[in-house]
Amino acid sequence: MDNIRFVLIVTFAMLVFMLEQAWQADYAPKPAIQAVVENVNARDDLPANSAQSTAAVPVVATKSSAKIIKVTTDVLDLEINTEGGTIQNLDLLAYSVEKENTTINKLRGMLGFAIPEINNAPVRIFNGDVEQLFVAQSGLITSAGSVEAANHHSIFSTKQDVYVLTAGQDTLTVPLTWSDANGLQVTKTFILKRGSYEIDLAQNVKNGSATQWTGRQYSQLLKTPNTENQGGMLTSGMRAYDGGVIYTEANKYQKIDFDEMHDKNLDVASIGGWTAMIQHYFASAWVPPADQENHFYSKELKLGQYLIGTYSPAVTVAANAEANFAAKLFAGPKIQPMMEETATGLELTVDYSVLTFIGKPIYWLLNQIHDLVGNWGVSIIGVTFVIKLIFFPLSQASFKSMARMRKIQPRLKELQDRFKDDRPRFNTEMMAMYKKEKVNPLGGCLPILIQIPVFMALYWVLSETVEFRQAPFLLWIQDLSIQDPFFVLPVIMGISMKIQQSLNPAPIDPIQAKVMKMFPIIFTVFFLFFPAGLVLYWVINNTLSILQQSYITKQIENTK
Repeated sequence: MDNIRFVLIVTFAMLVFMLEQAWQADYAPKPAIQAVVENVNARDDLPANSAQSTAAVPVVATKSSAKIIKVTTDVLDLEINTEGGTIQNLDLLAYSVEKENTTINKLRGMLGFAIPEINNAPVRIFNGDVEQLFVAQSGLITSAGSVEAANHHSIFSTKQDVYVLTAGQDTLTVPLTWSDANGLQVTKTFILKRGSYEIDLAQNVKNGSATQWTGRQYSQLLKTPNTENQGGMLTSGMRAYDGGVIYTEANKYQKIDFDEMHDKNLDVASIGGWTAMIQHYFASAWVPPADQENHFYSKELKLGQYLIGTYSPAVTVAANAEANFAAKLFAGPKIQPMMEETATGLELTVDYSVLTFIGKPIYWLLNQIHDLVGNWGVSIIGVTFVIKLIFFPLSQASFKSMARMRKIQPRLKELQDRFKDDRPRFNTEMMAMYKKEKVNPLGGCLPILIQIPVFMALYWVLSETVEFRQAPFLLWIQDLSIQDPFFVLPVIMGISMKIQQSLNPAPIDPIQAKVMKMFPIIFTVFFLFFPAGLVLYWVINNTLSILQQSYITKQIENTK
């Protein structure tokens, strides 16, 4: 049993170390993104369905007659380029890049330390900077034999340059128009709503020409990959994913990373579905109508840029007739209830890895408790109590087994001294003692086995759930998603681990015993850099375990 426990604890320590490395690599503070508005001009960035897409012209910054439309709602601040109606430089007004911890800054001021400058600019999703390019494009691709319609390179006109959602106004409509000499007219309308991260797109095609027009609507995301966090000791399966995603009727949720886009163009058809680019805490997705067959595609462009998108079935507009196309753009935080309302499966962009079956219930329970108490730290404490309650029978049996082991420890030591030169005889006598005292040598391993998957699942919940980003607890802990600034919780965790270790039977092997004594120190060092929310869970879990185990140990030791 000692060897099994030792191996489990060492394995758990390695997992903690790997997670800590991944956390630091992925979630360290990032420099602010500086926005530079550029116009993008290319012809290889149209869907392959278009005859215009055969020319391979690199994406370059150009000057044109296009202008920028400023659009502001209560939650979004964005720009629409009249060249194609491309959405760029979209900021999330409710989410800042960094959060100021006033408690820490007051202490720093009292101690004479400099107070760091806080970047409280809003988080930017879409970016018009050509070096960090990430934009949402849409347009129409024309079938052979029809005149060319408006794509994301066409210059639209607008009646005003600024649109603001005012008090008492629930909907903001931004119309753009385009027409050609043949009598074809396209009106592209963006509709934004109060409190929403959805942008509805409606395209109306009026055919004033003498011949019919046939074409499709496309919507795509164009991005230059962020290479800041590439590398590190872990694979992408253990890291926050940054790349493309699709959802189809047949295969459901699929990641299409940039390497896959480089190797092969995506070419899939599905009823409904959606395409997206996701990143840590935030997602951007084009959602076409769910009742039509949509074609999913991807492509690598020049200069290391990638696009992923969908186009609709072909629609024929007779002379002097009109047709309407629709799509929806989501650009915002990965709040699961909100995303579930936007599109089927969109909430899956919050990835809890292979432990989703544990992470989802934990997330649901955290939300239920938060609705009652209004504090995510208290919610973590509540979830810890619930988890302990669920596993109470197992932990009760485990602690009883460990208490019995602790009680017979002196007798085991005597056996070891008596048969130190006869290992087989010692093992036989030890198993006989286990049987006589009704001790399960594997019983003490259950607490570790139980905690590993729950700990890992909670790690992913804290790392992927945007609600924990900059969420305050109390006093100096004003962000549960980052490390405790004063390392108080990790130190308390180490002390609690040392107390709990003193309640367990010490390994008979002296080398293992010495190594085990080092684990509270090792774990404390690891937990110094873990998010405060995860350490809070561990502190409460250890405290409850100590109370339960102390009570059981006293009961067992007081029996004859």
